Amino acid sequence: MKKVLLNFVHHSLKIKVSDYHNVIAKLTGNPTFPTPDPSLADTEALLTQLESAIVSASDGSHTAISALHDCEIATDKAFRGLALYVDKIADGDETKILSAGFQANKDRTPRVKVPLLANDGSHSGSVNLISDTHVQGCAYIFRVSKDVLPTDASGWTVVATVAQSKYEVSGLVVGCYYYFDVAIVTPTGTTDFCAPVKKLVV
Repeated sequence: MKKVLLNFVHHSLKIKVSDYHNVIAKLTGNPTFPTPDPSLADTEALLTQLESAIVSASDGSHTAISALHDCEIATDKAFRGLALYVDKIADGDETKILSAGFQANKDRTPRVKVPLLANDGSHSGSVNLISDTHVQGCAYIFRVSKDVLPTDASGWTVVATVAQSKYEVSGLVVGCYYYFDVAIVTPTGTTDFCAPVKKLVV
């Protein structure tokens, strides 16, 4: 579901002021958002004060810079309030969010799990194998093949059948490539072996 992005409060002042003016322009007379809260008049007044404070602080005065900081906080708070109002009315509708001058969050790319990871081991000539944890996994069968990717089961060597989803293979030849895979023993049977993972032993 789409939500209003609140990252605008972290933008530079120049960009922030431009963004805020855009929001006010888009919300003014927008029939989808008839009663902005806080009101556009109050929010625009805060934005005007912020712009004046920016000009005043250009001389580097500590007092003016402090006042600018206070104005920025107050203006950010008001626009966060508008963002929450838009979020509530839009109810996940990206078009409505954009029509109010705000940005919507992007859809997250689903995380793809890697069935097996092969990382450098604790010492030279070893490799750490880490399988995805299976909810019903009773045991994990780890296999290895040196140099060549086998075309059938006869080319693989089972190095361990363990209850844990991790296993460190030792005694491998440094500088050679190895292939690894894993199958999981479950109460309903053993899964197929996963896609092989290639790893250079160091």
